[in-house]
Amino acid sequence: MGLDLTLFMADWEQLSAIPDENRAQALDDTTWPPELDDEYQRYGLAGGWLWPPDRWSAWCAEYDFTTTGAYSPHTRVGDAWADIRLLVDASVREAMDTFLVGLIWDADPADVPALAGGGGFFPPATDHGSLRVLLVCPPEAVPGKARAWRRVESHLEELREPFTAECEGWAGRPGTFEEFTALLREWGDVTTEAARRGWGLVGLP
Repeated sequence: MGLDLTLFMADWEQLSAIPDENRAQALDDTTWPPELDDEYQRYGLAGGWLWPPDRWSAWCAEYDFTTTGAYSPHTRVGDAWADIRLLVDASVREAMDTFLVGLIWDADPADVPALAGGGGFFPPATDHGSLRVLLVCPPEAVPGKARAWRRVESHLEELREPFTAECEGWAGRPGTFEEFTALLREWGDVTTEAARRGWGLVGLP
């Protein structure tokens, strides 16, 4: 079975107050209280976000990707960007780099601090019983990503030709340009909402 991605948006002040070894479980327990049934999912979903029952005092929410729940399509989008970025206008390339780095793409494939334990915000994955954190984007980094997305969004069609030339039909890449841009748009929604709230992002398996 493949790895899934569960993405949370969280108030960093409240998350930071929780011992680091308990933070992942706290996110899950808060968005999916064990005492509630399936009605909670239908009640809590709004704008892609799954909220706890008392939404107005909630300090975190889980994003429900309509495109995929698996992690591999996200990495395929990141790999596709790596394939085409040098074929893209420099201003668009700079904005897309800012938007994607640390989320689903890394400028240096050898430098993946989140996989080693969330950059110190979560216990290292080598610790007994700790999860391998897929991404951590602190609140101070999110507004820059949201601004970069606003610059990128109107230029997405410019990526079609490079994508067709370098990615279409290749294993380990999105199947179509539409799949590629659909997932980018969801990340745009995620960063926009997190920036609006001043919250950070955490991706767990």
